[in-house]
Amino acid sequence: MKTKDELIDDLLTLAFAEDVGDGDHTTLSTIPAEARGKSRLLIKEKGILSGVEIARKVLEKVDPELKMEVFIHDGAEVKPGDVAFTVEGSVRSLLVAERTMLNIMQRMSGVATMTRVYQDRLEGTGARVLDTRKTTPGMRMLEKEAVATGGGTNHRIGLFDMILIKDNHIDFAGGIENAINAARDYCKRTGHDDLKIEVEVRSLDDIRRVMEIGGVDRIMFDNFTPELTREAVKLVNHTMETESSGGITLDTIRAYGEAGVDFISVGALTHSVKGLDMSFKAM
Repeated sequence: MKTKDELIDDLLTLAFAEDVGDGDHTTLSTIPAEARGKSRLLIKEKGILSGVEIARKVLEKVDPELKMEVFIHDGAEVKPGDVAFTVEGSVRSLLVAERTMLNIMQRMSGVATMTRVYQDRLEGTGARVLDTRKTTPGMRMLEKEAVATGGGTNHRIGLFDMILIKDNHIDFAGGIENAINAARDYCKRTGHDDLKIEVEVRSLDDIRRVMEIGGVDRIMFDNFTPELTREAVKLVNHTMETESSGGITLDTIRAYGEAGVDFISVGALTHSVKGLDMSFKAM
């Protein structure tokens, strides 16, 4: 399995392959090879900054001789007019790196900003906002990093680092008991005892059945109302972690947090995000 750094390098390779192709002919035709200059990353909108260290990787991939000076780091609150960093070196390299770097930073900063808004709504409840697998293909590692930068908590990275038994698994397996027992047997048989098991439930009766079967680390309340969630939390009574999921919005998330769940998963952190406005301009 590839490491996070390897996946990011693959993403950058693809990004430049689709953007640069056989050459940035505008830059090659208008900028002398020996030209040197300096650009700044200018913030144009209030939010949470994310992607500075990924920007460093972008620059290094384009030209290891580019010199980056960072003034504002990931996780910081930014406002219009702030300069996050400057980069000095070959003008051709600065121009080639510009769009890929901005695309990534704008997306990551948008995710971090959205996450901070959601987590702030939960202040004082003890609940944590979770991301999901509803991410941009190829950018999952970066978007989940942005969620963490914004103060959220990462759920599973993919299908490989947790067992999450959802409604389709339950239905195809012939019921909750079959699905849970099969998952537990699989972990023992394959040496994956370290994998946590989470089960999605659709009713209080489902919760009772899961508790009777046992061997589950977290239970997910799917499309419960806040009122029903409160009942569900009391029923579980801290015997396992609890999570709310399904159509939860910024307007409703506080009610779920006050119902007592440990985690609240929100797909909107990554699938409905507006990029934070910024530019990379010559100085």
